[in-house]
Amino acid sequence: MAGDPAKPLDRPTPAAKTAELDLPLHALGFEYGHVSPEKITGHLIVSESWCQPFKRMHGGVAAFVAEGVASTGAYMASGFQRVAGIQLSINFIKPAFLGDKVEVEASRILLSKTIQLPNFSFQNFNLLPGHSSSPKSREDLLPDEVSPAEISGFQAPMGEGQC
Repeated sequence: MAGDPAKPLDRPTPAAKTAELDLPLHALGFEYGHVSPEKITGHLIVSESWCQPFKRMHGGVAAFVAEGVASTGAYMASGFQRVAGIQLSINFIKPAFLGDKVEVEASRILLSKTIQLPNFSFQNFNLLPGHSSSPKSREDLLPDEVSPAEISGFQAPMGEGQC
């Protein structure tokens, strides 16, 4: 499905390329940009269907994207052999908000017979007005927000002896 380079209109769109390579990532709206054994890039727009109640991208989505991109890169780098992941570790520095464009880049650090180690970078670009792109600490992030109405019903007063 690579298309004919002499016919630019015959080339697959990024969405079609993603659907062919990774249907679950395609379902999220992720689109591959560059795909090679050394480096993979892509992006997605943060959707309300996978945001936390405070309109931030759910951390599990970032892990899901990292796993999918890592699997694609490892599969290609291995010469299209079956591969398996052994660990996924993610640290969040700043949030991505509803409507933000999140750019993903994975580049290979190590390739050996038994181990591959990619490095990931997720960068968010705020597409909606009013969103700050500067990092905030946890103390700055949570206390100034109002609980969404749909979760406020789960709040219960803490009585003595309750943890």
